[in-house]
Amino acid sequence: MRTSPEQQPGEGRARRKSPQEKKRLSYRKDRRNNYGENDKSSRRNIPLARRAAHHALRGRERLALERIRAYGGQLDDGQALFARRTTGRWRKWPDAPLGELVVGGLRRRARVGMDAPERNAERIERVRRRLSGRSR
Repeated sequence: MRTSPEQQPGEGRARRKSPQEKKRLSYRKDRRNNYGENDKSSRRNIPLARRAAHHALRGRERLALERIRAYGGQLDDGQALFARRTTGRWRKWPDAPLGELVVGGLRRRARVGMDAPERNAERIERVRRRLSGRSR
């Protein structure tokens, strides 16, 4: 690759990151599923949950129309207004940052007695320092 006279070699490319900087960015940007299910299963379960909710809603509307017709009611589409109740609130939420999950896991280990409290406090502080980007 040729460089112009005013361009220094290596300019224009991204600066190489140190391992410490990579770890800090990983703790901030990488995310983990903290819902309790396999992270890959969300690809199937999210559409499935939406589909089930809409299916139940359509079933209730069909039953309401059948009752109206059974009692001799004449309705066109414009007159049939249904209160569109939801079938239960289901919402997506984002995964948690890796750094938060690591700190939470360390706290749990201290609470259960798997690690010595002073050693664990030291580990939590180290993770927090990495998250904030400052060194000792």
